[in-house]
Amino acid sequence: MPSTDTNLLPSPSVPTIGLVAGHWGNDTGAVCPDGLTEVELNLDVAQRVARILQALGYQAMLFEEFDLRLSGFRATALVSIHSDSCEAFPNADPPASGFKVASVEDSLAPEAEKRLVACLAQCYAARTGMYFHANSITYDMTRYHNFYEVDGRTPAAIIEIGFMRNDRHVLTQQADVVAQGIADGVVCFIEDEQP
Repeated sequence: MPSTDTNLLPSPSVPTIGLVAGHWGNDTGAVCPDGLTEVELNLDVAQRVARILQALGYQAMLFEEFDLRLSGFRATALVSIHSDSCEAFPNADPPASGFKVASVEDSLAPEAEKRLVACLAQCYAARTGMYFHANSITYDMTRYHNFYEVDGRTPAAIIEIGFMRNDRHVLTQQADVVAQGIADGVVCFIEDEQP
């Protein structure tokens, strides 16, 4: 039976997934006018993903945004979970809705990270019905600091799970679906399924 402790050291015999709850332990991240914060969404989803993966027999470790345990962290995969802006972006084309996934631009494990990104993108889209907002992937995603803190052989990706304004209903009312989409992507990657 998998452990419910999300802070154990990784076991070499069990697939280990690191989950960073974006901004947790550091700041609020994006904030909506009514006070909804990015960090609360990120942490809620990360905790749900951890429980799903643990129920499947994997080891899931939760990390804060700037977590000393990430230095040299070696695992099956690392996924950092974030939410996008609460701004309206009235002239955005396509509209400011949907999700995005990226890995480091100068990867030491490019094939593995390409597959991790593909699994996350396709499984998340299938589960949530959201579309991949590819043209808004930023430098902050492809040069995300955690990519340079973990062991370079650990395949890592960052996912922006949706826009806090336009995808608010999904992020706040369907958090289980959001978490399942991420977990599906991780399982796709671990089990070497075709995304």
